[in-house]
Amino acid sequence: MSPRPGIDRLQLLQSAAELADQGGLHAVTLAALAGKLGVRSPSLYNHVDGLSGLHAALTLHGLQTLHEQMLKAVAGRSGEDALRFVCLTYVDFARSHPGLYEAALQPLRPDQQETQRVGNQIVELLLRILTPYQLSEPEALHTVRTLRSLCHGFSSLERSGQFALDLDLDDSLNFMIRIFIDGLHQQNSQR
Repeated sequence: MSPRPGIDRLQLLQSAAELADQGGLHAVTLAALAGKLGVRSPSLYNHVDGLSGLHAALTLHGLQTLHEQMLKAVAGRSGEDALRFVCLTYVDFARSHPGLYEAALQPLRPDQQETQRVGNQIVELLLRILTPYQLSEPEALHTVRTLRSLCHGFSSLERSGQFALDLDLDDSLNFMIRIFIDGLHQQNSQR
């Protein structure tokens, strides 16, 4: 079957992302998406293989969107500047698209090779940004994990309302990034 004219896969994914951002990934159902698009649920099968296929496509879309935003953020930047901007972009993505961010973090199945490829592109981008720090391969990979953990942890705590003190969140975010970068410099100086 060919897709219905007027609804393409990108439109479907963008609408699904809006549903996720409004109500969380669990709010993305075939019925809800069909209602948003003004079609019957069975017509969605022209674009995705059921609900699991829709969620898998949304995971890929989320990772692609995050990767594109990170690439734009670091274009023309290097070193600390690129590192700072990639962190800010990661947290901004989680803030601006909480449901799509949730989708991007879903466990991958072995058959999701394109999604794995895009996830690897994000890691490769972070490794390139870390090149000036002259880390060994294991150190660089540990650093990428640490960086992602910091940004994800900050985003998750912020989203769940755990930062209740009357203290500017962006100041805290910038402080966290600065401490991370200072730690990289200290590690380099101890070699």
